[in-house]
Amino acid sequence: MDWFDNFTTLIDMRSFSSVWYWIALAVLWSTASHWVLGIPFDMVSRAASRGGQAQTDLEDMTRVMTNRLLSISRISGLWLLGLACFFLTSLALIGFLYEVQMAQAVFLMVFPMSLVGLLSLNTARRIQNRQASGEELRKVLWRHRVMVQVVGMIAIFVTAMWGMYQNLKAGMGNHFGPMGAIEQQVDDDPNNGWGRPGGV
Repeated sequence: MDWFDNFTTLIDMRSFSSVWYWIALAVLWSTASHWVLGIPFDMVSRAASRGGQAQTDLEDMTRVMTNRLLSISRISGLWLLGLACFFLTSLALIGFLYEVQMAQAVFLMVFPMSLVGLLSLNTARRIQNRQASGEELRKVLWRHRVMVQVVGMIAIFVTAMWGMYQNLKAGMGNHFGPMGAIEQQVDDDPNNGWGRPGGV
């Protein structure tokens, strides 16, 4: 039944020890970096290299997406903010206070994405206020993408460090710590460290 054990290990849904979690994390940040305000970044590159109709398409797409984001924020922004705060607070309490690993994993994915959402709203408002177009619009979108990538790198680093800590902690059990294994060996020594059975 080795093949069955390997299969169940492959589809293990535990958070930080599951390969699927790290694949999902990579896909999440790759997608967030590619879609800038809901606009595929290749449109920005194409507009910079070709101009003309490509630039017009970029400006039209940007106008549609910024109007959509700002309209949502004006109509239901307070409700969304309240629900997001409630959801993130619940995840943080369940994950880090009650030590539920799944909640920790979801929090480490969702919280940075909430920062990306705030950055997107700020960028959309800046574009609309400035009526940005042409090269200025491309610069704003490029800066936004760089900020999203910085947030993503920090989030992936923190998640990786916390995930390794949790995996080491789970693997070491109660003996996790710089001196845990040594202390356990001393306690289990039948000679009690004195070279003869029974100690002194």
